[in-house]
Amino acid sequence: MVAWWDNLEFDERCSHGMVNGPGQLGDIRRQAFPPATICEYEGGEVAAGGTGILGAVIWCALAGLALCVLLALLAECVELPAGTGLRLSRTSRLRRAGTAFFVTGSFFALVYGLLAWPLLTGPSSACSAGAEWGIYPPKTLDYRLFPPQATCMTRSGSVSRMNAGWAETLTVMLAVPASISAAALALAWRRGRREAHAARVASEASAG
Repeated sequence: MVAWWDNLEFDERCSHGMVNGPGQLGDIRRQAFPPATICEYEGGEVAAGGTGILGAVIWCALAGLALCVLLALLAECVELPAGTGLRLSRTSRLRRAGTAFFVTGSFFALVYGLLAWPLLTGPSSACSAGAEWGIYPPKTLDYRLFPPQATCMTRSGSVSRMNAGWAETLTVMLAVPASISAAALALAWRRGRREAHAARVASEASAG
């Protein structure tokens, strides 16, 4: 949030020519993650937001988050020795994994659906979807479904992207926990079936 707020303020100042740089301002680049604005001058560039030490802190926080998620998946996949740690029944594990997959999958499906809907319904006309362009709609040069993105070209020849860079990053970031929780759900369901089968075989053997 600190980087995002600093980035917004710097972006406003750079757009109005209030930032001093080496030479004349050429272009303004906006970085999605970590959030940063880079003002490109003739003799170099001036950047603010998630750069420098703050950018390193953000990347370390992301690495820590990824490590915690992987350890959570490892705890779901690895069987602890008897008598150590909290023992959960297979039904509880399956219910917990199903809840995690429902929450993470719902967030991912919502964001992906909003961003990729024009591509799914009409890939060749995705750039002109949802607006009245008349007889000169922008052309869709190329596209990809994950992360959902398309290159749009107007009649004047200017090129832009259909979705913002932060939207692409958000889609990928939401896909990671959804995929991990899906794997945990599949593992919990598979182990539950194996244990149920083993219990049934043991019951039939004892009855026989």
